Amino acid sequence: MSEPVIELRLWRQFAAVAAELHFGRAALSLHMTQPPLTQAIAQLEKALGVRLFDRTKRSVAITPAGEALLPQVHDLLARAEALPAHARAAAAGETGRLRLAFVSTVGFDLLPQWVRAFRKLNPRVELDLLEATGDVQLPRLARGEIDAGFMLHSPGFAPEGLARCLISREPLVVALPGHHPLAKVPDLTLEAVLAEPLVIFPRRIVPSLYDAIFALYHAAGHSPLVAQEAIQMQTIVNLVSAGLGVAWVPESVTQFQRPGVVYRHVAVRKGRGSRKALQVPGCETSLVWRQDCTVPALQRFIAFAGERAQVNRQGTSQRAQ
Repeated sequence: MSEPVIELRLWRQFAAVAAELHFGRAALSLHMTQPPLTQAIAQLEKALGVRLFDRTKRSVAITPAGEALLPQVHDLLARAEALPAHARAAAAGETGRLRLAFVSTVGFDLLPQWVRAFRKLNPRVELDLLEATGDVQLPRLARGEIDAGFMLHSPGFAPEGLARCLISREPLVVALPGHHPLAKVPDLTLEAVLAEPLVIFPRRIVPSLYDAIFALYHAAGHSPLVAQEAIQMQTIVNLVSAGLGVAWVPESVTQFQRPGVVYRHVAVRKGRGSRKALQVPGCETSLVWRQDCTVPALQRFIAFAGERAQVNRQGTSQRAQ
């Protein structure tokens, strides 16, 4: 047998009678006459199968059942009154749930700062964070399992069908074993580095950046000697520390100070005569999301990320001058 559906109006009337313990005064507080109120309470008691008030000609007393029910009714009415404000806050992105994925390079510095600042500004937005490489993020975005993701890519690359906000640009630096002879060379040249075994991520992880690194080797007349592949940047740096080879990593990875590893910028070759100038590729990090995503909290985060990214890029530009 299904439970009866009881309107909020009846609960409000019950709460009013419980407060006044007088049907006449309760009716006045509800801006109604007494007979309909008396009938409404009788209707509520019939629906519940429970007596809520003991009535005599001179007094009204709430029953133990009514007394036990009253706090929950007050809570129900308070939550019902708050619903319109909750709806407006959710539509404005002030409340809700945001599912964000991120690559490991963002987790070194940028993500902790941004998450802390965003939560301070939007304490009622729940953030679900997932560390995932680009090849994992893309299908999850397509299936709607995440709302947005921080992805690493080569400059100007944009995943098809996704909107993006540029977060940062940074150069690639080379990670070297601390005991390697090149670690002590004052002016490290590109030609010296290209001859070393390479530790690199699989192409499927960041295909645009993988291709840019290989294009550098080919332009210099080298075929990369891949000694080992690894997915996470921390693992790549650990393998460098073990002496398996050198690795090209985003400059932000230098914040991961692993004993036995040094990070160095590499001098590029300038073009002379028919020789083309070589340039170590840079990389970018973007926030990407589906263009048809309508999660209000995401729009708030996109605006937040855009403002923060602009400030960060201006600071980087000023430091470079």
